[in-house]
Amino acid sequence: MTYFDDFDIKPEIKKAIREMGFEEPSPIQEKAIPAILKGDDVIGQAQTGTGKTAAFGIPLINRITNDNHVQAVILTPTRELAIQVSGELQKLSRHLNVRTLPIYGGQSIGHQIKALKQGVQIVIGTPGRLQDHLRRKTLRLDRVNTVVLDEADEMLDMGFVDDIEAILKQINVDRQTLLFSATMPQAIRKLSKRYMVKPVTVSINKSEVTAPSIDQAYYKVLEKNKQESLCRILDSQNPDLGIIFCRTKKGVAELTEALQARGYLVDGLHGDLTQPQRDAVMKKFR
Repeated sequence: MTYFDDFDIKPEIKKAIREMGFEEPSPIQEKAIPAILKGDDVIGQAQTGTGKTAAFGIPLINRITNDNHVQAVILTPTRELAIQVSGELQKLSRHLNVRTLPIYGGQSIGHQIKALKQGVQIVIGTPGRLQDHLRRKTLRLDRVNTVVLDEADEMLDMGFVDDIEAILKQINVDRQTLLFSATMPQAIRKLSKRYMVKPVTVSINKSEVTAPSIDQAYYKVLEKNKQESLCRILDSQNPDLGIIFCRTKKGVAELTEALQARGYLVDGLHGDLTQPQRDAVMKKFR
């Protein structure tokens, strides 16, 4: 059995991991972290929710120095994921002087420029907004030593391939490239062959994804019956707390309104909410 203390990482990171309540790495972390620490380019195939952010985040933070320039870039398909990844890295680096910055569309670019001028070491962003900064020359990538493509298949599905390639071409070829994706379509393999050097592939079996203490079930219903079916499940299961994931922010808002109208104690969380609004939502369910 492997423990986080077995990895050759800074004691400050180990302390942060313990404070987050983790002792044993997940399967993707156990396989990916040693290879990334060695300096290999890595292709990681893993579903969302398997701990892949820490799989690349722990060795990435371990490599960051005190130099006040951008040393790592993480590309994500959405601003929600950029914010999520940034938050995870901040927790892992809480005992180190590591500064991260999520940059994405929908937020004031002036605010982002000001933050970049103050100095950050890790930039997490969507391809389109990263390209905006590169065109404005408000972001320099010439000293980046690590690049992460997170949810690479989603980024390609969203049409970001040209932006991704344009960004990679501006980064020193003597870098470590990490690619994480739930699936490995031909376009991903082509991208890896073009921009990665002898990558090590790590993947986890579907049987390794779910924690043994979690029961899973699914219900096959017609689209028009989804809301009614959800209400029946809530009534029959009567959960104390729960999370419902929707595909879009509009879907979150519409479902929240519909469930509130039926008398359920619910609220919505999505990327358009301000931080005080998010805090208010979370406070309701503590």
